[in-house]
Amino acid sequence: ARPGAFSKSSAAGPSSRAAGVAPWHGRRGLVPAGLASMSVEFGLVSDDYTVTEDYRRDATYPARPGAPGGGGEGAPLLQESMGRATTFTQIEHVSINPPINSQPSLISIDGKPVDVHRFEFPGYVPPSELKFETLEPVDRKTLHHPSRGTLNEIYATAICGNDLTSSVLYVIGVTTTLAGQLAPICLISVGLVLYLFKSVYGEAGTAIPLNGGAYNLLLNTTSKNVASLAACLTILSYTATAVVSAAECMTYAANLCPWLDVYWGTIILLGSFCLLSILGITESAVVAVGIFLVHMGSMVFLILVGALYGMQNPHIFANNMKEPLKFEWPLAILFGFCTAMLGVTGFETSANYIEEQAKGVYPKSLFNTWIIVFCLNPILSIVCMSVLDLTTLEAHHRDVLAKTAYDSGGKYFGLWISADAALVLAGAVLTSYVGVVGLVRRLALDRCLPQVLLAENRFRRTNHLIPICFFLLCSSLFTLLSGRIRSLANVYTLSFLCVMALFAIGNMMLKYKRGRIRRPVRASWPTCFAALTAVLIALIGNIVLAPGNLIYFFIYFGAVAGLT
Repeated sequence: ARPGAFSKSSAAGPSSRAAGVAPWHGRRGLVPAGLASMSVEFGLVSDDYTVTEDYRRDATYPARPGAPGGGGEGAPLLQESMGRATTFTQIEHVSINPPINSQPSLISIDGKPVDVHRFEFPGYVPPSELKFETLEPVDRKTLHHPSRGTLNEIYATAICGNDLTSSVLYVIGVTTTLAGQLAPICLISVGLVLYLFKSVYGEAGTAIPLNGGAYNLLLNTTSKNVASLAACLTILSYTATAVVSAAECMTYAANLCPWLDVYWGTIILLGSFCLLSILGITESAVVAVGIFLVHMGSMVFLILVGALYGMQNPHIFANNMKEPLKFEWPLAILFGFCTAMLGVTGFETSANYIEEQAKGVYPKSLFNTWIIVFCLNPILSIVCMSVLDLTTLEAHHRDVLAKTAYDSGGKYFGLWISADAALVLAGAVLTSYVGVVGLVRRLALDRCLPQVLLAENRFRRTNHLIPICFFLLCSSLFTLLSGRIRSLANVYTLSFLCVMALFAIGNMMLKYKRGRIRRPVRASWPTCFAALTAVLIALIGNIVLAPGNLIYFFIYFGAVAGLT
């Protein structure tokens, strides 16, 4: 069959693997007719397939030796259509076995013949440009993973939401330090930027619903080198999230229980979530839901108590509004916006376990996490300024919510919020494990990482080596830093913003190169440009505010890139 004779209208182009002879790279089409009797695996995620053109009606296509009539009008028709549309949610292990001296008529999927007229694949590749390389076939059991499509809306939202909402513990304090009483405006502006990215992430994820996030998006729109850059940045972001969140969690816990050792407690916490990840994503999701519900309930109760205290003491908020700004108001809003972008870290995680989410859940999880951040962060910022004066708020920027709870609700309410902070920070560690497992599994399937990482245990059928390796990476890094994680925390924001910028660029490349792929969610070109511009402003602003962090960023990025 001539490559490009059929083009697939509703899904991404196939990524294929051959037993002994692997298919071509670059733009893809059907297997050339000269390859007789070869077994090919297609990873197609699709809906409906329809035929758009027939290469036998193209008189300019050269005649194939041995085929009756060649490739022009004289070519015999393919076998009659099966008479009904064929819909697939996942197609793998497709065997194409055309007779040597005749044109192919059927594609066999898992031993069942399927009419080739039903398939469309994007683009045209001349036969002379097809490239082949020898690769080992991927085990079918690895492709058909039992956790695929098991997460409902609350599970998917909770896993991503724990990391996202844990940032409220520190983003309010650092934003108020720079923007003063304009901090709520900065947090609202960040929520509007996240609304733009909701569409960007939604379009990319529904067009190519595979794990990997920015890596998978750039792999399908640019080169493997660029995609690997995004993968390294994402792994660095997850590593920083896991180590910093675990250390901060144990710091909060040590304040509640002074006998706890922060150093060993951090390593034990990382190991505990490693074991939970080995049990499977369903078990991890159950734990994530529990943490998420407790945290959201605590935040709602804090808002109510703090608002009541603020209404009883209106002079605190009035005095804060009269305080002079540290910068001119445009600079105060700009710097506050740059630091407030730290409050949306974790939003990209949902794209790294999209295969485990049930059909239609991914866009809903993006909307849920966006609306939570858009409402929660500005409201809590106003509540904190209604309870604490700006001087006290800046002095307690690392535990501003616990201080607010202590002043508005008493000692035990402050202890409750501190315990909730430790709990949700532990949930952020769990989110890092879930995200990195989905990403590394995709990298191993694409042969960017060793195939041994795809090994499954016979008890839970999970890729146990991935969380174990991630635990060793995080614990080794924490040990090398001797528990001093400030330098690692400094690169956290930069790596996250780089990933978001690459995602916006990748989505624009997707619109330009793969515009025919059907997707339920679409982001307009102005939306993509506005989202990219906002992230670049935040990235440059954070570098200007702390240029020394750039050195640490390159050091840690080089270390992670070297290990992966």
